Amino acid sequence: MSHDFPVSSRLLYAPDAPPVLGISGFSGAGKTELVTKLLPELRARGLRVSTLKHAHHSFDVDQPGKDSYRHRQAGAEQVLVASAQRWVLMNELRGAPEPDLSALLAKMEPVDLVLVEGFKREPFAKIEVWRAAAGTPCLWRDPDFSAHIIAVASPDPRPADCPLPWLALDDQAELADFILTQMQADHGAT
Repeated sequence: MSHDFPVSSRLLYAPDAPPVLGISGFSGAGKTELVTKLLPELRARGLRVSTLKHAHHSFDVDQPGKDSYRHRQAGAEQVLVASAQRWVLMNELRGAPEPDLSALLAKMEPVDLVLVEGFKREPFAKIEVWRAAAGTPCLWRDPDFSAHIIAVASPDPRPADCPLPWLALDDQAELADFILTQMQADHGAT
């Protein structure tokens, strides 16, 4: 299926970095659900995709009582845990400022695309996830956010005043088509 999507913003965030696309919206809109459904579609099309998720609260990927947890509690700046299936590197900030998006992206391995959930105030291309039932405003209407929203994914009908591509939230093929169109436009523009 071919779509003629208008290209309104580039997915290139920084030189020598993979394309970055944000999945933005208010809590409860379905951002994580969209990412988890979109990943298999993008992988099926041959893309290597990583994700970066911003948390607004303290979180822990470790469990109390585990050796790595005990290492962190004892004061380690970094703890690397490795197995035959995966590895994870945990960094304790210990009062240092939270790294910005570019610093976090620099720590990631090269891939074809990075999907970023959160960081809605950062200036990079985003698809907004919006549901009328959630009762939250549209980011694309807010001047603080609208410059970086390149499309809206929603189960609701498109408002007449929306100038952006309006994508069906449950149509991963259409969303992947849109993302690939954006990536191809960026590649041609470099």
